[in-house]
Amino acid sequence: MKKRTVGVLLAAFFAMALTGCGDKQPQPGEVKGYDKGEEYLSIWVHSIEDTEEGQCYRKSVDAFNKKYDGKYFADIEFIPRNDSGGGYSDKINASVMSGDLPDVLTVDGPNIAAYAENGIIQPLAKLTDEEKSVYLDSIIQQGTYNNKLYALGAMESSVGLYYNKDILAEAGVEVPDADHPWTWSEFTEVLKKVQPVVEKKKGYAPDMTFPTGEATIYYYAPFFWSNGGDFVNKDGLKVNGVFNSKENLETVNYFKSFLDNGYMSKVQITDLFESGRAAFKFDGAWEVNTIYNNYPDVNLGVAPYVVSDNWDGGRYTPTGSWAFAASSKTKKLKGATKLVQWMSGVESGKRLWDESKSFPSTYEAFESSPIFEEDENYKALYHQLSKYGHPRSKTPVYPQVSASVQEVLENSVLTDKDAKTELDKSVERINAKLKRYVMK
Repeated sequence: MKKRTVGVLLAAFFAMALTGCGDKQPQPGEVKGYDKGEEYLSIWVHSIEDTEEGQCYRKSVDAFNKKYDGKYFADIEFIPRNDSGGGYSDKINASVMSGDLPDVLTVDGPNIAAYAENGIIQPLAKLTDEEKSVYLDSIIQQGTYNNKLYALGAMESSVGLYYNKDILAEAGVEVPDADHPWTWSEFTEVLKKVQPVVEKKKGYAPDMTFPTGEATIYYYAPFFWSNGGDFVNKDGLKVNGVFNSKENLETVNYFKSFLDNGYMSKVQITDLFESGRAAFKFDGAWEVNTIYNNYPDVNLGVAPYVVSDNWDGGRYTPTGSWAFAASSKTKKLKGATKLVQWMSGVESGKRLWDESKSFPSTYEAFESSPIFEEDENYKALYHQLSKYGHPRSKTPVYPQVSASVQEVLENSVLTDKDAKTELDKSVERINAKLKRYVMK
């Protein structure tokens, strides 16, 4: 996941059945490079072509066409999202109505269940265990819905618990090893120790907020998961008793203790961590590159992500980013699956890392990049991702779930509303969205 707003899928469009064949394709020779005898495969991506990410997709498609010259020809179209997350998703929605979906398209990881449930994508052609084994476990989990593999991630991501080494040293705090993270109780004691140090800098122990959009659930879901909580049940169609569970209530109340004890600011302070006035920050993996390039004076470290005192040692750190899938309209499933594999495979992943600093989705791509062994911060993030990565909730109403987590934390922590009441209200709102799925 990048720092972007997840596009909200339009339920009205989802409710409509696909119409029209949509199988429009050029004749050989009408598109440069497309020759007689080749299977034409259209592909849509969510990026601007002249960005680093867009250029990676262009180069991957060109490499695919070279590799499979005479057999397949992929024709890429760039449909960027706008600032509100629309654009690309709007195009998808309109094409669901008209039946003009491409053969292959990109989908943000948390929305795979919604795309599958609403007939926008279809399961990929069967892959062997060996073919699936090249991908991180989190990628296969993210792309699987109702026991069928729908998508393969082009990239992967994680969230780090970043710390300022100089502040922790001054406070006399030692960081645990990668497999023994601080528990909630231990982290509270750590915050207590670093608070006097950051107060002298007019700062706070953690630099943390609950921003609107996808960031809040992405950054803070590990607190819920490690405490045995979740947001939806396994089939993604029930939230009552799950979203408002006693485990989740405990988690929200733990967050409230941060503000109650004065460890966090009630309002956002720009660059609090980057300016050296906070000991910790929860942020995406991109923060490492940001600090290295723009804030070289920060002595950066990555600590194991905090866990509940009840953690059972299982997977609990967030993952997920953009993936490739075969659309429901394609009649060329074998070729579309081959293209999905290529766009998410080892060489494409290496390119995405080298040129855009997006984490790859395959073990080989990580292990062939020396930085994930030589740089302690990237090494820590890869260890966390590969061993403890946990995909976000799989549900056709994911956008509502994500927004509800943000609302609960903002209302309960920052405005001191009753946490149980806020959790119950969210269940009502989510259930209203789930109604059309559970009544099928």
